[in-house]
Amino acid sequence: MTFNNLLVTGGCGFIGSNFVRYWMAHHPESHIVVYDKLTYAGRQENLADLWEDSRLSLVVGDITDLDAVRRACQEHQIDLIVNFAAETHVDQSILGPLVFTDTNVRGTHVLLEVARELGLRLHHISTDEVYGHIRDDHQSVETDELAPRSPYAASKAAADQLVQAYAITYDLPVTITRGANNVGPYQYPEKAVPLFSTNAILGEAIPVYGDGLQMRDYAHVYDHCTGIEAVLLRGEIGEVYNVGTGREMTNLEMVDIVLETLSKSHDLVRHVTDRAGHDRRYSMNVDKLRALGWQPRYDPKEAVAEAARWYADNRSWWEPIRSGEFREYYERQYAERLAGTAQ
Repeated sequence: MTFNNLLVTGGCGFIGSNFVRYWMAHHPESHIVVYDKLTYAGRQENLADLWEDSRLSLVVGDITDLDAVRRACQEHQIDLIVNFAAETHVDQSILGPLVFTDTNVRGTHVLLEVARELGLRLHHISTDEVYGHIRDDHQSVETDELAPRSPYAASKAAADQLVQAYAITYDLPVTITRGANNVGPYQYPEKAVPLFSTNAILGEAIPVYGDGLQMRDYAHVYDHCTGIEAVLLRGEIGEVYNVGTGREMTNLEMVDIVLETLSKSHDLVRHVTDRAGHDRRYSMNVDKLRALGWQPRYDPKEAVAEAARWYADNRSWWEPIRSGEFREYYERQYAERLAGTAQ
């Protein structure tokens, strides 16, 4: 199966830009149109070395704007929409949840309407957080009930259900991937691994929520990209596929890997007040994706270490970010939590 023209929404963001890089390297026959609002986490710099390639175009736009999305699809003769566009940070969704509903739910709905109108295939990027807190030794499978516990997770679960409803009601050709905690190049430093890595490099305190024993599957973004590719090329229309390693570690173990990789002291660690509704454990079964012939390249430890090394080697990318607007967010989120925790 080949796709001539892809509309990659959110293609200037973390996972989106990595997907664009991967797809262009492995599918030279395709033209990609990056459709991005260029919010704080959507950065043209993430694809700086590729913009002169004739196979890549940029349309600055909002996925909630139906006319703009339709126009982009028609003008570029799109045959596949891959939807990465989303507000993604749980902490940000607690501070200001309404934008998450607008972008993640209404925006996805607009894309579905355009796909229905123009007869396009749509692939939607979701998250393991839609399953909520996973108890005991269970691993989430794609048919499990959705039980989101944060505004972010709820908005993504609602989007998933809209995608599935369009498949059933309109016979729209759709697929969904639910990704684990992705790490790797170009991840905005509000997220745990880049935040902890850049803090460690700067010699700043590392704010670990609660006891740090929350369990996560840390998957490298490269493996997410190859998983999406497997679903696009070999997956069954209308189906959902989990993408992760199938293995998990505590957040404290993740911190240990970051510090050891960067040769930094564990004295930087500070345990701070946990966030509201913090899910204790995520864990996904990825057998369905493996059945398509997919295998992850990185295990969780390798993924975290590789990500930490990338931030050590690419200070010129993240140092300008960690000022201005980011610094204001960081102070609002962590200053009070960190006060009085010094060892």
